[in-house]
Amino acid sequence: MGVREACDSVILAGGRADRMGGRDKPGLEAGGATLLERVAAAAPGRVVVVGPERERPRALYVREDPPGAGPVPALRAGLAEVGAPWTALLAGDLPFLRPERIDALRAAAEGRSGAVLLDGGGREQWLLGVWRTDALRTALGGYSGGSLRGLLGPLRPVPVPPAGEQDLTAFDCDTPEQLARAREVLDAARRRAR
Repeated sequence: MGVREACDSVILAGGRADRMGGRDKPGLEAGGATLLERVAAAAPGRVVVVGPERERPRALYVREDPPGAGPVPALRAGLAEVGAPWTALLAGDLPFLRPERIDALRAAAEGRSGAVLLDGGGREQWLLGVWRTDALRTALGGYSGGSLRGLLGPLRPVPVPPAGEQDLTAFDCDTPEQLARAREVLDAARRRAR
């Protein structure tokens, strides 16, 4: 197998977090790091964060216009900074994301427009995929809607199932209860590692 083409990352981290009470969701801590830091640590290539600028993680920060306009304008703003042939599109609240899962998505996408991770219920996680950068740009150029599913679904990505029943990669933190669960799992893992 030859060398794979480069992949950059766009992390969407500027939403309103209504179900989290409007708190700065990507800035919330779990397992000794913020949610955004955990995602950025797993992200390949140049990391572009679409959201308010932060001290950590080190990344290129950009904003959609206007800020809070939604995921499609955010993707458009982030993608403008991508130079690699492939783009990992990621949510900023995935505490269990690991580089090897992004590698699996990238491998599955070879020869296609992209690959998207499925959650345990078989649903596509549109903010957890790897895409041909030119396919995203073409799709965005002709799209006036606001839905990621409406934008990305027609690209017919390869669906990638979870890596077993215990795979928490698609677990995100939209509510205080989900954040508490992530903290519990990560703290237990840190205790076991001591």
